[in-house]
Amino acid sequence: MAKIKCDIFKSYLFKNADYAGDFQIPILHSSKLLPNKLIPFSRAMNTNDFEQWVHFYEDDKNFILVWNQTKKYLPILKKFYGVISPDFSVQRNMPLFMKLDSIAKGRVLGHWWQQNGIEVIPNVRFNGDSTYEFVFEGLDKNSNLAVGSLGCIKNKEERKYFVEGLRELIKRLQPKNLIVYGAAPKKIFEPYSNETNILHFSSWTTLIHQKERV
Repeated sequence: MAKIKCDIFKSYLFKNADYAGDFQIPILHSSKLLPNKLIPFSRAMNTNDFEQWVHFYEDDKNFILVWNQTKKYLPILKKFYGVISPDFSVQRNMPLFMKLDSIAKGRVLGHWWQQNGIEVIPNVRFNGDSTYEFVFEGLDKNSNLAVGSLGCIKNKEERKYFVEGLRELIKRLQPKNLIVYGAAPKKIFEPYSNETNILHFSSWTTLIHQKERV
């Protein structure tokens, strides 16, 4: 009886991948297309409206299935216009290897989806200057990039780290278009309006509340 091979390292995800920097972060090029509308992954699994882009700006537990059962969700994601690469958590109290793991997972999934014909815009997740040495690696300058502000600007300390990281992102990558999911206060984003085109998308919960008030 032939032995069944178990690819526990998901090596198929890394096929044809290139790497950048000392930490060998998978390179992820950006789609030249821009999203018209965004839907969180958890809700994308129960919609018939595929004329939009899927994002992962929600709790990790809501989308970990794309990592654990990667091949199962490929045909579903291919129905949509495109995806923003996964936003696995990068907390400041995480040890470095966990931060790297989160960034690498999001990048390699984005790479694999591109290899399978899906339009992908890279998500950029930073959290403190200790992450700068790898979170910007492998991303194109003057391209389309995305950031999520949910949970990052509510209190003074979190806002400080977000503002600093955003400044570093603009400085290093000079994105042509920056997709912002969540709140986009003018005080934070307007200083960069002459350097990059800001495309703001309100969070799903904000849109729901707006509909309820109508």
